[in-house]
Amino acid sequence: MADACLFCRIANKEIPATLVAETDECVAFRDINPQAPVHILVIPREHVPSPSAVTNPELVGKVTQLAAELARREGIAESGYRLVMNTNADAGQTVFHLHMHLLGGRRMGWPPG
Repeated sequence: MADACLFCRIANKEIPATLVAETDECVAFRDINPQAPVHILVIPREHVPSPSAVTNPELVGKVTQLAAELARREGIAESGYRLVMNTNADAGQTVFHLHMHLLGGRRMGWPPG
């Protein structure tokens, strides 16, 4: 399954993406259909289908930590940003590889969906 996963292929640089950061555990790249002035996806290199499949909580921490660092780099940390993880189809997950959306650069509405 991981061989066919779009995000695994991006992490392995088999498919081009606008990368903004890489660590040993994570990759971050710009969303191809941005919903805010800043819209970055942060993924673990390890294939995990969704948040409900996480067995190592440190992995989510590393994804979150990189997202927070990118918010600072992108200049949206002070004004505010949103972190979103969708789980399964009813929540809007379309790529079944754990990923966090970093959204910012504009005022966010509530409720989000």
